[in-house]
Amino acid sequence: MKGMINTCLDESIRLLQRNSTEAGVLAATRSKEAEERRYTRVFGRDAAICALGMAVVDDPVLRQSARASLLLLAQHQAENGQIPKYVDPSGAEADFWYLGCIDATLWWLIALKFFARHARDAELELLVQPNVQRALTWLRCQEHPRLYLLQQNEASDWADIMPRSGFVLYTNALWYAVKRLYGLSYQEETKFHFNHLFFPFSRDIPDYRRLRLLMHYVRNRGKNSELYLSFVNFSFWGDEGDIFGNLLAVLFGLADEGPSNRILRAIEATGAADVFPIRVTDTPIGRDHVMWRSYMGRHKQNLDYQYHNGGIWPYVGGFWAMALTSVGQHKKAGNAIEQMARASEVGDWGFYEWFHGESGEPNGMRGQSWNAALFILAESMVRQKTRSEDMFF
Repeated sequence: MKGMINTCLDESIRLLQRNSTEAGVLAATRSKEAEERRYTRVFGRDAAICALGMAVVDDPVLRQSARASLLLLAQHQAENGQIPKYVDPSGAEADFWYLGCIDATLWWLIALKFFARHARDAELELLVQPNVQRALTWLRCQEHPRLYLLQQNEASDWADIMPRSGFVLYTNALWYAVKRLYGLSYQEETKFHFNHLFFPFSRDIPDYRRLRLLMHYVRNRGKNSELYLSFVNFSFWGDEGDIFGNLLAVLFGLADEGPSNRILRAIEATGAADVFPIRVTDTPIGRDHVMWRSYMGRHKQNLDYQYHNGGIWPYVGGFWAMALTSVGQHKKAGNAIEQMARASEVGDWGFYEWFHGESGEPNGMRGQSWNAALFILAESMVRQKTRSEDMFF
């Protein structure tokens, strides 16, 4: 299997080289379909996530492309500080989605610190200092002044046709990482409220009455899960199981040792990684569910076990492998890397965007850059048995 992993590393580097331009790394390989669906753009979250993997491989083309991506996104930053959803590499368009894309700004900030450290490029941070300050100011304006958690509309992060809103698990895991990386205030308060709000089943009752009421709704009518809730709004919440958000909570230190092991056991028990790593939602939201939205059926894309609603996303499999190795489950992490390589190989190294969560049928766009980048990053961490604390912070 070692030969398969090495081949996948080579194919990953080749794919990223192919998808690299002077302006930055494209979300997917150029094709007629990719052009029509705007995958030939430099996406805020995609390019930032790609920069993590591109920083740890000693390849000048990849590092230059990652650097160019982060600079291009800074150049097209909104006046209020928000980083775009995507930028046309020709410079013709910067897009901010329908209801915003809060995680693009968060991932951009994380990637800057990561790239500057691992690619030994301190100059990059100096070049974009004004952009960093505007981005942090914009994010602080989205933060609740007592809970120290970010608030957002639904369908406004990477899961952009999912109905998560209010306080969102995935987004606030990223926010905590940003706070740690940039030395922002109220880090402990963010962690405290994160754990009480998204896992409101502990015996510990907080003093702040607004938080107590939000917890009360869930405790009275919700089911006690081993996973964090995907979001909490006023009197409604998500218990479908956001696997990606839970993995980020483990990786970035929001879940301590005991909860981290509980979360990883729970994810394994769902069978989310049985086909390929990893299904991003435990229980899909069906058409008869109160949280179903009409936009989820658009193009028949977000149906059960498809796309964000229970589809398998190989790049998120990289976060699964990294979380496993971070808690010392090195054998399982190694198995996850092997599964990622097999997923990448489907369709003659197709690097498909996502797979059906039950059948494993490949779907979406071929030649996904972040699949390749996260394979590189996760393989490096697992091989060296690096903890996320040492890799990210």
